[in-house]
Amino acid sequence: MRRRPVLIALGALAAAPASAIIDPARVLAFPRDFGSHPDSRTEWWYATGWLAPRGAAEPTHGFQVTFFRSRTGVAADQPSRFAARQLVFAHAALTDLAAQKLRHDQRIAREGFGIATASETDTDVVLRGWTLHRTGPPDASAYDTTLTSEAAGFGLTLRLTASQPLLLQGTAGFSRKGPQPAQASHYYSQPQLVVEGRLGVDGRTQDVQGRAWFDHEWSDAYLAAEAVGWDWIGMNLLDGSALTAFRLKRADGSALWAGGSFRAPGGAVRSFADDEVRFVPGRRWTSPASRTGYPVEWGVETPAGRFRVRALVDAQELDSRASTGSIYWEGLSELLDAAGHRVGLGYLEMTGNSAALRF
Repeated sequence: MRRRPVLIALGALAAAPASAIIDPARVLAFPRDFGSHPDSRTEWWYATGWLAPRGAAEPTHGFQVTFFRSRTGVAADQPSRFAARQLVFAHAALTDLAAQKLRHDQRIAREGFGIATASETDTDVVLRGWTLHRTGPPDASAYDTTLTSEAAGFGLTLRLTASQPLLLQGTAGFSRKGPQPAQASHYYSQPQLVVEGRLGVDGRTQDVQGRAWFDHEWSDAYLAAEAVGWDWIGMNLLDGSALTAFRLKRADGSALWAGGSFRAPGGAVRSFADDEVRFVPGRRWTSPASRTGYPVEWGVETPAGRFRVRALVDAQELDSRASTGSIYWEGLSELLDAAGHRVGLGYLEMTGNSAALRF
């Protein structure tokens, strides 16, 4: 699709009628809910993690692979196969810690014609040769992802294998995102995924290993009217625990809503209430490309403890205006305890800093 029709379709998302598919009484069922939910407005499958050469322990790269599906709300009554009822997007990024450099690429297409597909029966998403596919029983998933970006000069062929059960966020997978009950998503995670595969950079390939985090989320009304975006962390702790924290924010930077969860190895999930999570911005970095400022260090206070989140590379801004229409920051970061010791690694995401998101 050319960019202008894409933007027209995206503009229609705000007018698309809600499907009421997000329901606090709904019990998530797997493997069905690994698949897409085309009646919901917005959906994403999101894998992030760190990589090291095979046999090494210290990360050399961070990676992000995200597939999005959006219901446009246009041409719903048109029988034509060319009607753009669903759009599929993908973002991929690679952070090089030694070079302090981010490489990223993006793709977009209308669903259909074998170019872009998102299965409704399980995680199986394809977009112009980029793929994400799940196999195995629900609590022992393996995700295979393959992509090559000639423009950005990197490629990934990775298998992400579950080492822990599914983690249902919020209340049994119903995650509030605002003061109104309709501002919510269905949301589950698979933290502490064991990564093995191949990494290619500028024509040179190597075997790699690492750890990853996987999220799948779908929603009809993710953002309240006064929300411009969110700040989010998904952290794999070195002891096997998993920490999620997020806040939806207003234009002045104040928190509108917050949440998250913590699970120790073999333990139950402890979900966080809105008033139990606090993000305190620290050192800032300003992008020379967009002139947008981002806190690249945060204090994060949760019922699981007080932590400091610190970006491992400041320049991890992604310009996705050619696909999702936004500029955001997302990158590999470390989690530090009160004494300043590294206790985890994961990803920090900040949206709405450049301009308000619209879903």
